[in-house]
Amino acid sequence: MSHRYAFSLILAILFLSGAFLTGYHHFKLNIPLLPGEKQWLWVVDAKIEFEALNEAVKVALSLPDNPPGFSKVNQRTASPGYGLSFVNRDERYVAEWTSRQATGRQTLYYKVELQKVHPRLPTLPIPDVRKVQWQPPYAAVAERLVTTAYRQSADNFSFARQVIQSLSEDSGEEYAQLLLTAQDKHQTIIDILHQAKVPARIVKGLYLEDGRRRQQLTPFIQVFEQEKWQLFDPETAQQGIPDNLLLWSNLSQSILEVIGGDNSTLTFSMVKHHLPLHQMLSPVQDAFPMLGFSVAALPVEEQAMFKNILLIPIGVLIVTLMRVFVGLRTSGTFMPVLIAMAFIQTSLLTGVVGFVIMIAAGLLIRSYLSHLNLLLTARISAVIITVIILTVLFSLLSYRLGLTEGLKITFFPIIILSWTIERMSILWEEEGAHEVLVQGGGSLLVAVIAYMVMSHPLIKHLTFNFIGLQFMLLALIMVVGSYKGYRLLELFRFGALRNNA
Repeated sequence: MSHRYAFSLILAILFLSGAFLTGYHHFKLNIPLLPGEKQWLWVVDAKIEFEALNEAVKVALSLPDNPPGFSKVNQRTASPGYGLSFVNRDERYVAEWTSRQATGRQTLYYKVELQKVHPRLPTLPIPDVRKVQWQPPYAAVAERLVTTAYRQSADNFSFARQVIQSLSEDSGEEYAQLLLTAQDKHQTIIDILHQAKVPARIVKGLYLEDGRRRQQLTPFIQVFEQEKWQLFDPETAQQGIPDNLLLWSNLSQSILEVIGGDNSTLTFSMVKHHLPLHQMLSPVQDAFPMLGFSVAALPVEEQAMFKNILLIPIGVLIVTLMRVFVGLRTSGTFMPVLIAMAFIQTSLLTGVVGFVIMIAAGLLIRSYLSHLNLLLTARISAVIITVIILTVLFSLLSYRLGLTEGLKITFFPIIILSWTIERMSILWEEEGAHEVLVQGGGSLLVAVIAYMVMSHPLIKHLTFNFIGLQFMLLALIMVVGSYKGYRLLELFRFGALRNNA
């Protein structure tokens, strides 16, 4: 009982670990489950224009730092004649341009590339709730608005919705509209919230629309309660961050500061590109340390090697299923997997023809060597050299005949072919030609099935991008290995006994 419990526990750990890693890569890193899917890349261009006053110039632009729903891929600037620094100032991430002297119309550019990722809630400081002083008659109106909204709400978020709705033009609350004659709507909302002791601030966001030019930042209201921030549209009271909204700054300070210049403007242009998955994973692994458990974190050379290696467990699973449940006999336990790997390099038809020709020619040579009574090591060495000579001759003949597919025969592993020939030759001597055909045909059949599964684009995509599947495959093979029932071919074999009974 303890043994079965331990076995079940190991299976559960393997399967759950694989499922967790697979889910993490899909939901957290946005790695698609289907091949061919692409990730979107937003390119946002900020353009700063101002009139320099023929003196020292300092320009500071607040930049998005880990905006929710986006990951920064790359950033660059175009600012000839200016020094540039990226600094942290007053809890802000700022691009700072400096010049000793500038005159006339100046134009500076900042470009950032952003990848859409799973939204992460940033850790932001709680703003201070300041004391609001209203002038008559606005004080009485603000107090009435706070009292009404408080009575019709249950928490800070619902209170903020009530305030925004009361200040909308179609609310029917004419007394509330009086407050909008004293200052702009966004500051009025903040003042009302602060009067009710609700932490809130104005933040700036940018709606991302492909191909748009000369766009402005849009102000939003952020409200805090119970260690959680919520964003509100000050026009519609809609709660939450839209998918196409980039929060450019989470702080209420000025976005653009220009010293030594007048008439400054800040506009944005944007365009959306799509890139293949492998081009997008490199920058994401900096933001997600867990990506280190993905093959995509390795150098490209190692990735190319593991792309085929990670297919081997699929072939092993196919061989296990065919031997345990079907009962096929093969020449060597996992010889079909190696043959299938060679088929992936050569293509199926070329691989099958080349394999049959090489094995048949090798068996003829091996039958002659058996009459020479050579030692095992010398005999195997002779078979290896013979296989190499046959491979060269086959390639040269194919090239001369214009059959370029025949050149791919070199992808077959020489040592494996030599051992297969040696094994089949011994089997021929001990069991006869029928057993050679049975095991050789079984190996070829399983290899073809394994090739068809391993070469499928979906299988290649999943095994390469989701390392957790290897744990799940291991658990599945262990489950299959515990099967002790009849094989499918044995049911046919003993069918006569069942009929007689």
